[in-house]
Amino acid sequence: MSRLKRSRSRGQALVEFSLTVLIFLVMLMGIFDLGRAIYMYNGVAEAAREIARVTSVHPGAVLGNSAETTAVVNTQKGLIPNLGNPTFACRNIDNTAVAGSCKAPDHSVRVTISAVYTPATPVLSFLGNITVSSTSSAKVHQ
Repeated sequence: MSRLKRSRSRGQALVEFSLTVLIFLVMLMGIFDLGRAIYMYNGVAEAAREIARVTSVHPGAVLGNSAETTAVVNTQKGLIPNLGNPTFACRNIDNTAVAGSCKAPDHSVRVTISAVYTPATPVLSFLGNITVSSTSSAKVHQ
């Protein structure tokens, strides 16, 4: 009788372990995907800041078309997967749009950039692709 009881006890422990490890692995995959999403959000925000900083120093004939800005955009695209092309806008100190060149001391450059985040594990894949975007401004330096 004790032999039968010991055999059932081992079977019960195996079933409990399989249920527990399944929950643990799902939570671990969710944490992994969440970490990747936070990393991408931080990367996109940093890319917007860096591109705005360089463009404010080197605005170019057409805003954002200088060689320095192009080099920084290409570098950021190499660092952040699925990074799109930035949009540039010139703003006055009162945040109204400026037509023409962006070279006055009271102007600022606004850069908006986005990237598409695709979850790697099935835990967050039910959300589908997530677009992460960021906007940054920098005062024009001439």
